[in-house]
Parts: sequence; C-alpha cells; structure tokens
Amino acid sequence: MGDLNLEVTYFERGGPHNTDKALEIAKKYADQFGIKDIIMASTTGTTAEKSTEIFDPTIYNLVVVTHSYYFMGPDKRQEFPEDKITALKSKGIKFLIGTHAFAGTERSFRIALKQWGPVELMAKYFRTIFSQGTKVCMEIAIMAVDAGLIEDIEQDIICIGGTGRGADTVCLIKPATTSLFDKLRVKAILAKPL
Repeated sequence: MGDLNLEVTYFERGGPHNTDKALEIAKKYADQFGIKDIIMASTTGTTAEKSTEIFDPTIYNLVVVTHSYYFMGPDKRQEFPEDKITALKSKGIKFLIGTHAFAGTERSFRIALKQWGPVELMAKYFRTIFSQGTKVCMEIAIMAVDAGLIEDIEQDIICIGGTGRGADTVCLIKPATTSLFDKLRVKAILAKPL
C-alpha cells in the first residue's frame, strides 16, 4: 500500500447514534483496500446485528469481540444475549468472548487495591489521548489475532469500536499478537469522535 489520501470523519460527539455511519465508513474502506477481516466490538448485539446489513458474512471475516462472562459482576453472566450470539453465529459471524487484553488481572488490583498497573495505565492514556474507540480498536485487534480469528496477520484489518455503546470509531490496523503489541500499527483512524 503506497501513499494514502483518505477522508476522515470526526463525529461531533461519541456514542451509538454514530453506529450506522461508522459501519458505512468501515465498509467503504474495506472495499477500497480489499480488506476482508472486520473486527468489531459489540457488548449487547446492536452493532453486531447492524453489521450483517452492511457486510455479507460469506464474503467478510466478521469477528465480534464482546465482554467476558461476568464482566459486569457476579450477578450478570453475559451482557450479550445468548440467543443473539447463537443467531449471529448461524449467519457466519465469529465471536471472541474473553478477558480484555488491556485489563485482565491488573483490573482486579486497580479495583481492590486502588493501584494502577502499566497495562491499564497504557489503556487509560490511549482512551484520553485518542478516544475510547481507538483504544478498543487496538485491543480487539490483538485479541482477535491471539484467538486465531485472523488468518493472515500480514494483511491489514478494519477494526470498529465505540464509546460505551454502539460504534463511533473505525481504524485501519496492521495487526499483531499481544506479546508483540509494539509491532501493531494504527495505519489510519478513519472515523472517531472529536
């Protein structure tokens, strides 16, 4: 890929009201660059369901990264309704339900001991400096690679993240594994909130 001349969308504010536009932007650049791996965050299923209206799961490798079980505490098993997971899997969407790469055990120490570790500090500053969705895009990229859900990590991928709920961030990423996070490259932020 040579020099890129891209149109970037900056949403006035983050949030789920940007989801449709973010998915359209992701599709536009996936098609322009011939990218088939589309990795998206979805915690309740709305973004994942809407993605099937834009991306054909028989053509694209659609991977949904959602919260781990009991992420919200011991009283809520899973935020993403299990029946939606089953329905979306039947359409060809892949799911990654696991511990967040930028949190893990460190989150426990922060909550219990009020002590920040380096990985959570890094995530905090990605959220602050870029946006919540940009941090999410980097995180889900390495998680999808580690889970074996991206066949060729030499190829660029499109990642879709958001601020809380919905999608408002789209990134063109050269993926890497968690253990080689320093090799990951955010080649372009295609959309994000201001």
